[in-house]
Amino acid sequence: MPDPVRLTFLGGLGEIGRNCACLEVDGRILIIDCGIMFPDLSMPGVDLVLPDFTWLKENEERVEACVLTHGHEDHVGALSYLLRDLSFPIYGSALTLGLAKSRIDEAGVLGNTELIPVVDGERRWIGPFDVEFIPVAHSVPHGFAVAIHTPQGVVLHSGDWKIDLTPVDGRRTDLARIGTIATTEGVRLLLADSTNAEEPGHTVSEHEVGIVLRRLFAEHTDQRLIVACFASHIHRVQEIIDAAVDTGRIVATLGRSMGKNVALARELGLLRVPDANIVDIEQIQNLPPERVCVISTGSQGEPMAALSLMAAGENRFIKVGAGDTVIISAHPIPGNESGVSQVIDGLHRRGADVVHSGLAPVHVSGHAKQGEIKTLLSVARPQYFIPVHGEFRHLTHHSRLAMQMGVPDDHVLLCEDGDVVELTDGGIDFAGEVSAGYLYVDGIVGDVGRGVLRDRRVLAEEGVVVVVVTVDSRTGEVVAGPEIITRGWVYAPEAESLLEEARKVITISLEEAAAQGATDFDTLRRHVRQAAGRFVNERTRRRPMIVPIVMEV
Repeated sequence: MPDPVRLTFLGGLGEIGRNCACLEVDGRILIIDCGIMFPDLSMPGVDLVLPDFTWLKENEERVEACVLTHGHEDHVGALSYLLRDLSFPIYGSALTLGLAKSRIDEAGVLGNTELIPVVDGERRWIGPFDVEFIPVAHSVPHGFAVAIHTPQGVVLHSGDWKIDLTPVDGRRTDLARIGTIATTEGVRLLLADSTNAEEPGHTVSEHEVGIVLRRLFAEHTDQRLIVACFASHIHRVQEIIDAAVDTGRIVATLGRSMGKNVALARELGLLRVPDANIVDIEQIQNLPPERVCVISTGSQGEPMAALSLMAAGENRFIKVGAGDTVIISAHPIPGNESGVSQVIDGLHRRGADVVHSGLAPVHVSGHAKQGEIKTLLSVARPQYFIPVHGEFRHLTHHSRLAMQMGVPDDHVLLCEDGDVVELTDGGIDFAGEVSAGYLYVDGIVGDVGRGVLRDRRVLAEEGVVVVVVTVDSRTGEVVAGPEIITRGWVYAPEAESLLEEARKVITISLEEAAAQGATDFDTLRRHVRQAAGRFVNERTRRRPMIVPIVMEV
């Protein structure tokens, strides 16, 4: 009887990002992707959000390797943190490994891994794992679906994908190979990307964006053009370069990640640009503006990105103004809409024209919509199905699509982060849970917890009131104060009468405590906090953070 196969989900099921799943065969663990999530507005001060690696650290001796489906940060960005504690090889396409290597090297943990490139269609043994790398189209080149041939049949993980019949590089999603597996060995379990599972129809080809960009370049022949997009979107960068070269423009990159990724893609032969048509950003000052095309980072309104600095007039290489047209070739990621709007506003204030996805089709998604998802399900014909990569609503819609396409209801598992499932001869079922909470990065990994975030939200929304009082350690009598310092509750110079009233209330509370014989620190602090809290709430209907500081003499 074949041994069971287990799957443990550490991220990506219930949110966009933190994609990380672990497959167990013969007691060994294969990590599939290891990504980050970017913080939302409920996480003030947080830089990144990681999967909780506790389970992996507890089982570090069993970790065989990590396979990467593609090079986006939500799939590779957490490796530089995990490799601080574990050591394992990483498999992926040359471009994917190149994109991941940059962060790993910066973190100083390159010595804890070996980067092993694989090519389209390659099948190799990684410990007890028989892994096949199947090409798929996405918004970053050289992505893979991975088919893992296990004792319990083929586990097929789609990675991020779409069906693009006219891709920029001619590399299509290999549905034929997936169909061959389905009609020979069969797909025992399919794990598939759910990002666009709510969206009907089919995702537009990347080629269509190239047509729109060429039209925009032809319409703005007398202006300098600045195009912002994701630095990892090499296909989009190629289309921008092609449109620039066709209209006689010289290209320069702006932003560290854009420069590094363009250099990497050129080195790997994935980006074609004549040497005569690309210059360093510092050289564009010597060129007529109408001959310049700048490819920039900052399409998501990131505060310190190149485009945001342009909008604020603080970019040291480019001062935008009348005569500039900025094309933002990306949709705002949910949560980034406000930042992108502010950037667009700032660019307009400086006199530039701005073209974005709300005005022209200058961006298409890299994720399959319902029509393509149904195609994959019909080709793969999985016996069992688990939706991955998406918020819970996306997973729910994807589950329904699978049922519509003939997967029995009891063969579809709707999982969340932390779930463990087991595939046996008898079928698939839940087999426990592991820790899978958010690990926040704010300068140092793990130095921020939910309590800290809660305090930060209170400070941001309600403010803080600090009460400083000095008491006699023997009698509890107030010797000095109370002094009230406030930020974000009321403006002290304009609320002196309110603050004086608060001082009296706190003093009375301390006198009552002293009369009852309370002279210890904790009791006096509690009296100060309660008295101040009641007063603030009754008088202003607000709940700022109350910080009592009691000193004894």
